[in-house]
Amino acid sequence: MRVIATLFFAVSMVFSPLLAAQAVIVSSLGRIEPAGGVVSLAGPSGLGSVIMELKVEEGQMVKRGDVIATLDSYPVRNAELARYEAELENALQQLNREKKLGRTMATSASKIEALELGVKSARASRAAAAAMLELSVVKSPADAQILTVHARPGERVGVEGVVEIGQTDRMYAVAEVYETDIIHVKPGQKARISSPALATPVTGTVERIGLKVGKMDVLGMDPIAEADARVIEVDILLDNTDAVKTLTNLQVEVEIGI
Repeated sequence: MRVIATLFFAVSMVFSPLLAAQAVIVSSLGRIEPAGGVVSLAGPSGLGSVIMELKVEEGQMVKRGDVIATLDSYPVRNAELARYEAELENALQQLNREKKLGRTMATSASKIEALELGVKSARASRAAAAAMLELSVVKSPADAQILTVHARPGERVGVEGVVEIGQTDRMYAVAEVYETDIIHVKPGQKARISSPALATPVTGTVERIGLKVGKMDVLGMDPIAEADARVIEVDILLDNTDAVKTLTNLQVEVEIGI
């Protein structure tokens, strides 16, 4: 019995540090974000454009490629595209007519060659006009939800863009973990996220650990003391998206390693 007790004590002495290390719970502040973060759409034409038509509203779900808004340059550029399309159609008709005459030797090869060059030039002009028209349209780059509308018809696009979107079908808690605690955080660990705004805590799984040490963005009760804190962002995929999909940027308390 004494031998068994001695062995048990020795084994417990070996494994107890490992168990203690596994039991470390890392606490931090964080924020709620949709997958990929919040994306501001400013439009291809950049700042200064005026919104002609806004096709979405806050909370609306959009698909990749859906038109969010058209800018004031749209009518002019659409007319230019229509003109170049008509010129291309006319050039093709002339070329086809000359090719038919060519079968009866009523035209020359040089004339047909010149018309073919004209068609090529018309196609290039139409492509350029189509590209310019695209610059007058703001489109969604992904399946997402409209979180905020910053510019409405008649207003200029400012630094905040036209709208902000987020992929709210997958929600994350972005925890700001102190650099001294990051050694205890590993991908796959479970986490608990809580806030007075949540009826019950939400759980999640550590998906990614940031590669850069930076300053804290989410400040707690003592912002002066925390302003210079050095942290690493940890992305936690949440299990219950519905509980937080309308709470982007909500400040939360995070416990990792539960």
